[in-house]
Amino acid sequence: MRTMLLALVVAVAAAGCMTADVTPSASVTTLMPDSERWFKLSWDATPEKQGDLRRLRGYVENTYGEAAGRVQLLGQALDASGAVVGQKISWLSGTVGGFGRVYFEIPNMPPADHYRVTVWTYERIQAPGGWVIR
Repeated sequence: MRTMLLALVVAVAAAGCMTADVTPSASVTTLMPDSERWFKLSWDATPEKQGDLRRLRGYVENTYGEAAGRVQLLGQALDASGAVVGQKISWLSGTVGGFGRVYFEIPNMPPADHYRVTVWTYERIQAPGGWVIR
């Protein structure tokens, strides 16, 4: 009986830890709902050296006192109606220190009416050597 109860508890716990795959879209632009509160982004779209593609270049500024690591950015190309015509998730190089900023580039974006860059996901670093997901 104890074995069956333990197996049931483990199965329920494992199912609770699973997450559905979330795909970026026009309405889903982050996995971290508070990212707009803790990060400011500035960027512009510049032509690539060849072809019609664009490169999104800019800065991620951390407005929170704790560092953030494992930052992923979502670059989206949007048409005039706001529909996504292309998107790419890109890793930010390194860590963004508390109140610091880091340069980024997202290459090879398709031509579009306008672009959007958001923080897709990140992890807070609360202590040396310790990662904390928020």
